[in-house]
Amino acid sequence: MMSRRLGICSWSLRPEDPIELVASTQQCDICCVQLALVPVLEDLRWSDTAMRLNDAGVVILSGMLETVGEDYSSLASIAKTGGVRPDGSWPATWERAKGVARIASEMKLPLVTMHAGFLPEAQGAERSTMIDRLRQLGDLFGASGIDLAFETGQETGDVLVEVLQELSHPSIGVNFDPANMILYNKGNPIEAMETLSSWIKQIHIKDAVVTEVEGEWGSEVSVGTGDVVWDSFLSAVPDGVDLVIEREAGEDRIADIKTAMTLLKANGAC
Repeated sequence: MMSRRLGICSWSLRPEDPIELVASTQQCDICCVQLALVPVLEDLRWSDTAMRLNDAGVVILSGMLETVGEDYSSLASIAKTGGVRPDGSWPATWERAKGVARIASEMKLPLVTMHAGFLPEAQGAERSTMIDRLRQLGDLFGASGIDLAFETGQETGDVLVEVLQELSHPSIGVNFDPANMILYNKGNPIEAMETLSSWIKQIHIKDAVVTEVEGEWGSEVSVGTGDVVWDSFLSAVPDGVDLVIEREAGEDRIADIKTAMTLLKANGAC
């Protein structure tokens, strides 16, 4: 098996600045992160992030781009506001993406991930517009030798494959998150991962339980307590793909991250 690295999503640790981020990674005993890049671009407290992480021996595996105006207060709101779908926020998202691409290039990152937005199942003007915007982003990051990976979950694996095939872009792939498939009720994570395997650039380690209420999210839970069948899932992860623990719910994030690490090690995943 090819080697893979284990990291943490910086936003899971809810740090106020890079000093807190370093301290939290040390508490977790993990020396790699996926770094939210918008704060580095827009918040002066994060201006020396790369230097502080480097001095502490923390490796930045990848970056994350948050598009402008995302509203996660409900499924309906994020469907309208997420990713590159809304026309109103696209110009601002494009300007932000250019800044993030510059920072990612300066940091020599190989990968940036993002939510593309709810990709329509049917062909049509909206889907064509989104594909054009995603291709534009792929060109932007690809020009600096950076891969761009779309988060799974807001559409089925089959729809995402169709979009990826239509894009046919050498710099575009997938950041696979099994919990998102469950949270958005978009299919079996293992089946989706097998469908998308050739495009997978990175894996998020996160767990969830499916919703019992139509039109609402499922619930994120600590890894090993949800609906992801981890032994089967991890055995299907492509060789050499990095694993990044993401925890966006719960109050004891560090304990939950350590629980995820224990499960991964028990399954020989890292």
